[in-house]
Amino acid sequence: MLTLLHAADLHLDSPFRSLPPEEARRRRQDQREGLEALVGLALEHRVDLVVLPGDLFDSQQVYPETLEALRRALGRLPCPVVIAPGNHDYYGPRSPYAAGPWPDNVFLFREEGLTALPFPALGLTVYGCAFTGPFREEDPLAGFTAPRDGGTAIAVLHGEVAPRGRYAPIAPDALAHSGLAYVALGHVHAAGGDPQAPVPWACPGCPWGRGFDELGEKGVLLVRLEEGRARWEFLPLPGPRYLSLRLPAGEDPAAALAQALDGHGEDYVRLTFTGESAPLDLSALRAAGEGRCRVLQLRDETLPPLDLWARAEEETLTGCFLRELRRRLDGAEEADRPRLRRALRLGLAALEGREAPL
Repeated sequence: MLTLLHAADLHLDSPFRSLPPEEARRRRQDQREGLEALVGLALEHRVDLVVLPGDLFDSQQVYPETLEALRRALGRLPCPVVIAPGNHDYYGPRSPYAAGPWPDNVFLFREEGLTALPFPALGLTVYGCAFTGPFREEDPLAGFTAPRDGGTAIAVLHGEVAPRGRYAPIAPDALAHSGLAYVALGHVHAAGGDPQAPVPWACPGCPWGRGFDELGEKGVLLVRLEEGRARWEFLPLPGPRYLSLRLPAGEDPAAALAQALDGHGEDYVRLTFTGESAPLDLSALRAAGEGRCRVLQLRDETLPPLDLWARAEEETLTGCFLRELRRRLDGAEEADRPRLRRALRLGLAALEGREAPL
């Protein structure tokens, strides 16, 4: 059995333009420090190979300290590391990959055409190629079939499984006829794949979120190859997360805010107040949340309070409904009252043709 660590789309030295300059610098330092966590997982699981299918850098412009951190981290690994440059970090004369030597255990694809890297000690051949510009419309696996030589063959590619596109689209038929045991992909920032496909493939997503379009836990894949088949598990990486929370404002929005942010001191949080409420003072609430997370964005989607009992004395269906719910509420146990209050609001909205409250 072979064990691989599969990570992609690190986007080191992202500009983080949505953050204040000092926080953006802090976030880039988080990325550099996160390399050690990635290496730590590889060491913990004693992997045989690390595969990195592209977009390790966000652009061709990389800080020297970032290159040093990446080389130092990868050089600590006792196993080979294979890199296939992607559309953001494409290989060329001015590429960060062309700037200075890499550790002896790091192997880099530099050509557009599919090439082979044999690792005889592992009984493994790794096929891959590099982006040499920001776009690539041809299928890197078109017409390819791995030799049947008794060894295991995988591919490390920056691209996506799709019939066409601008970023190395891999046709399902080409994938199915490739004869590979596993295809390690990068490019798509959400983890996904198909373990049941004729040739299993997966994408780990990005290891760290960079904005509110990359929410929640991020990480890498631990891949096991056995008897020509691949299976994998997602391993989360520690570090700040981007979270989008929705929160009923209630009678005390500041208290609700404090409770919602508990335990999120290192996260970036976008919090949307919902439900019915008096007008919110977002500036005061933002001040109340200061220091409870790294960056806090607040949004107000509340509605003005509705007098639920205003029509209770009407001789209408609405009036009958309100009187019945008031009777039930008056005699209800405390544990049942939230459910009845919810039924009251939903029922009144339905009777009046309003949108159901959140």
